[in-house]
Amino acid sequence: MTVLVAYNASPQGESALRAATAEAERRSQNLSVLVLTPQQGPEVPSDLAHLLDSVPAGVTVAPVAYREESEEVAESIIDAAERVKASLVVIGARKHSTVGTFLVGSTTQQVLLDSPAPVLVVKAGYA
Repeated sequence: MTVLVAYNASPQGESALRAATAEAERRSQNLSVLVLTPQQGPEVPSDLAHLLDSVPAGVTVAPVAYREESEEVAESIIDAAERVKASLVVIGARKHSTVGTFLVGSTTQQVLLDSPAPVLVVKAGYA
């Protein structure tokens, strides 16, 4: 089985990656990374490469996947979860205003409702 993380270059994305790495290590599972920003070149973005360098040796990281530009973010996450047969999906969440705390963002809500696996939502600052 695999832990899937939806990553973007943000504090929330970094927190999601750290949480997913910890879960993959705890569960003795592989880690799959879906970059939510469509790929601009053949190389892994330097911010992500730096974070992946700190993944413990016991965690196998699958080749990094990228969201297609024409695909909605939530749809891309759900499709990736199905493709890798994820046991857990980890996504980051932004802080919402007072009104927003009552409602979950639309992407987060769609992933929570439609994911084939349990979803862990983390805030920025996860250590």
